[in-house]
Amino acid sequence: MKNLTENKQIMILKESVNLIRVSTTSNEEEDFLLLTDLNDQEIKDIITPIVEKERESQDFDDEENCDFYDNEGLVWALKDHYPNNLVIQYTLDGIDSLTI
Repeated sequence: MKNLTENKQIMILKESVNLIRVSTTSNEEEDFLLLTDLNDQEIKDIITPIVEKERESQDFDDEENCDFYDNEGLVWALKDHYPNNLVIQYTLDGIDSLTI
């Protein structure tokens, strides 16, 4: 077990956790990774409306009413909606590499 917060401990079971690459734009450098026990549909149910809302407001050049998001905001939306699930974000450039 690894203590992830002050008062919450999570035991990670290999079979129940996925590493998922999330892409919301055509720019690969904006992709991020999630280590999570959520499935693809649970992630899409939360992230898709946020992304679509921004895209729609950009289509109408309505910057005053546009809710811009960033990856951290998307992750927090997942954590808020699924507070009892494992949701850990990694950036692609934040992944350690080991060459042997």
